[in-house]
Amino acid sequence: MKCNNLKIAKRNTWSRIDVALCHGPLAHYRSMVREGKLKYDTYQERVAFELEELLGKLQCYQKEMEDYHVKLATWEKNRENERRKLLLEEAELKQKDGVWIDTKNRKSSFIDKWISRRRRRHNVEPGVGKMVSYLNREKKLDSVVGVQPVPPTAPKGLYLYGNVGSGKTMLMDMFYSATKGIVKHRRRFHFHEAMLKIHEHMHEIWKNQSEEQSQQSSVFSWIDSLPFNAKVKEWLVGEERYKQELHSKHILAAVADNFLIDRKADKTGASILCFDEIQTVDVFAIVALSGIVSKLLTTGTVLVATSNKAPENLNQQHGLQCCDVSSRVAPLEDGMQKDIFLSFLSKLEENCQKILIGSDIDYRRLIPNKRMDQVSFFWPSSTGACREYERMWCEVTRKAGGAITSTVIPVMFGRYLEVPESCNGIARFNFEYICGRPVGASDYIAVARHYHTVFVSDIPVMSMRIRDKARRFITLIDELYNHHCCIFCLAACSIDDLFQGTDEGTLFDLESFQFETETEGGKLRRDVLAAGSVGLGPAPSGITSLLSGQEEMFAFRRAVSRLIEMQTPSYRDGVQLFHPLFQQHNRQLTDHAPVSQLQPSL
Repeated sequence: MKCNNLKIAKRNTWSRIDVALCHGPLAHYRSMVREGKLKYDTYQERVAFELEELLGKLQCYQKEMEDYHVKLATWEKNRENERRKLLLEEAELKQKDGVWIDTKNRKSSFIDKWISRRRRRHNVEPGVGKMVSYLNREKKLDSVVGVQPVPPTAPKGLYLYGNVGSGKTMLMDMFYSATKGIVKHRRRFHFHEAMLKIHEHMHEIWKNQSEEQSQQSSVFSWIDSLPFNAKVKEWLVGEERYKQELHSKHILAAVADNFLIDRKADKTGASILCFDEIQTVDVFAIVALSGIVSKLLTTGTVLVATSNKAPENLNQQHGLQCCDVSSRVAPLEDGMQKDIFLSFLSKLEENCQKILIGSDIDYRRLIPNKRMDQVSFFWPSSTGACREYERMWCEVTRKAGGAITSTVIPVMFGRYLEVPESCNGIARFNFEYICGRPVGASDYIAVARHYHTVFVSDIPVMSMRIRDKARRFITLIDELYNHHCCIFCLAACSIDDLFQGTDEGTLFDLESFQFETETEGGKLRRDVLAAGSVGLGPAPSGITSLLSGQEEMFAFRRAVSRLIEMQTPSYRDGVQLFHPLFQQHNRQLTDHAPVSQLQPSL
């Protein structure tokens, strides 16, 4: 891609803004290698090359989709006009036929009443009759207006998979940044955030159903002024309502319609979804991913995804199970779940090129050096480490200015989380408070969005005894990393020893270790649902863990790897560029200040 002649202020770290303005992921990757910020890897370069190729295709695809949506809007408008004409013609015939004559104020013979009832039953068209009428009408519309315009063929996306620290997320983020200004509709989600967004949309749809029903009179207001009797108008409303119900029958399809694009936004142009850490941790995840991702791919969205597994291995552990009504464990290999998963897999393989980043090296471990030891991860919890941790808290909050206070932040579904100590984008917790209570991904996402810097003290060595707390800690690290937060930790041991276990038992021996347990603290997403009145009553006993011991080990290694990277200068400098608070601040100042003033300090 050609680079504009822009004078960009020198920085100590790479910028996603630089990528979008100057070059794509391949040139960006090579520049980082030249500058010594990355070690060259043939697998990573190949992925960067493929992402660069995709970026070029998206430029053409964006224009093609804009033209397509213009044609589609014209076609939909013409079709709706013709559909109403057909409805009016049918209504006129019904009124002329005298099928629905108001007999309330006139005397009728028994035969007249009997004929009227027969005609009424014949023309109400319940059930199958309505479907037949609808299909016949659609067939006529095809002949009058023509079939729907054919969308352009979407370029194939990429499905990147590989080991911890192999560069999957980094490369995807390079690509995502470079799509700014090229693709109109673009979103990046981590698995946790995506699942919660799906729940949020479902909750909103269910919550608004009664409201929408009460507003249907305004939706069908065009019928009120028509010169027909009440019975014919009632029939017209019924036909309109039937059409509406057909389009809103599948809730996941409805969620997909607004998953990337706001309901009120202009929907023209191409769309891309970057999805980090695709998982199938439970049956809901399989069903939701299949329904929503499949719908997005069908409508032309380009997918770039990362995972620790190849698509065909996402459910590969003979422990991928769900329970039937009798609470007996039934393997996914049989029944509806298998069909849904295979359908999802087919869509992925049809629309994405899968690429293995085959390096066994955790490149995050190559960045740090001895001088960076205990930059923001202090251990053990001795007097010296504790003193340094407190010194950093005082220094960071002093630079931020303002008073240190307790506050409450919104989470989701009307829930709130109390933050014991906070100060201008900085928050402080102890381990028991943030990981020892029944909180989940939604709480951690809220923390990550509201605070660019987070302090966590009294972190213990993770063991079998505190496996639920360990699970929450991993989720916390994931979300802080995904939102590019700065973290300061005071722990009982080094990063590498955090998940090695104690005499109480190592976590790696837990074949039954669960991200979705039935214990009080293990509900994660389900406790959020209950709090939001999406799911009423206790969590279903049929949901069991779908994670194998190998996947737990991957989650532990990923958390360790990310904690190591979060100590590096490049990551810490990037907080000012990538965290949502700073990005929002930068957007507000972009039109009024030079580049050098767009970097608020931590």
